[in-house]
Amino acid sequence: MWIGWIAFDLLLGDVHSLKQKRSVLRPILADLSRRTEAAAAETGAQELHRRAEVSVAVVGGDAAHVRDVLDRAERAMGDHPEVTMLSARRGLRSSDD
Repeated sequence: MWIGWIAFDLLLGDVHSLKQKRSVLRPILADLSRRTEAAAAETGAQELHRRAEVSVAVVGGDAAHVRDVLDRAERAMGDHPEVTMLSARRGLRSSDD
């Protein structure tokens, strides 16, 4: 079994409240889940208005499939001009590690 994740550090545009932040992130999270068929969630910087950490996690039978899903997640995040991706961190582990 392989477990992979990617965490995006995002800068949001003209956002002045947590409510506005959620309204920007909600469709992004739904799109990531739909396009990758993996779990997507806001995982950090929840108290900040203009910053967010969004992560995608996937479990698969082989490393190539997991890498493919993480690649799709990174491309999907790049398709959202309403946020600026500052960085992306990846992890990949085998159940044998």
